[in-house]
Amino acid sequence: MAWYIALLRGVNVGGRGKVSMAELARCLEGLGFQKVNTLLNSGNVVFTAPDQPTSKLEQVLETETAAKLGLRSDFMVRTTSEMEEVIAANPFPAFAAEDPSHYLVMFLKAQPAPAAIQALKASIPGREELEVVGRHAYVCYPEGIGRSKLTIEPKLKVSGTGRNWNTVQKLAALARD
Repeated sequence: MAWYIALLRGVNVGGRGKVSMAELARCLEGLGFQKVNTLLNSGNVVFTAPDQPTSKLEQVLETETAAKLGLRSDFMVRTTSEMEEVIAANPFPAFAAEDPSHYLVMFLKAQPAPAAIQALKASIPGREELEVVGRHAYVCYPEGIGRSKLTIEPKLKVSGTGRNWNTVQKLAALARD
C-alpha cells in the first residue's frame, strides 16, 4: 500500500462544488481506499491504496465522485514522495517562511509548455513572483491572494488547484505519519 494526497479543484468555494468532507471520505472508503483522512473543507484527502500511477487514481476519483456524489471536480493526486519533492523544490524559501499563508503552490494536472510559462511570467500584473517546476507553480502574493489580478490556469492552459504553504506542509505531514 502507498500513501496518496488528492487535491480537488474548486470545491466548497463560492457556493459551487459543495461536498462535505465526511461524505467525500466515506465515498473513498467505499471505493476501497484505506486510512482516509481529510484536511480542512477545501478538498484535501490523504489515503492509502495499492501502488499505482497517480493519473489512474485521478481518473477513478473523478469518475466515481461524479457518479456517487454528483461532484464534478478535477483531482490532482500526488504520492508522498512527490509532495516531499514539492517542498524540497520550493524556489522561494524565505517568502514561504515569512508569509506562508500568502505563498501558494498550484498543483497542475500536467506540466505546462515552456511558452505558456513564459507567457504567464510576462503577464504578472503586480508584485507577485512565480516559478514553475514540473507540474507545480509556486506563487508569492505579497499583497494577498484575494487582491491579485494574476490568472494562472488560462495562461498555462492547464487545470490546477492551489494550496497555501501551511496546507502543503500539513498534507505532507499527514501522509508521512
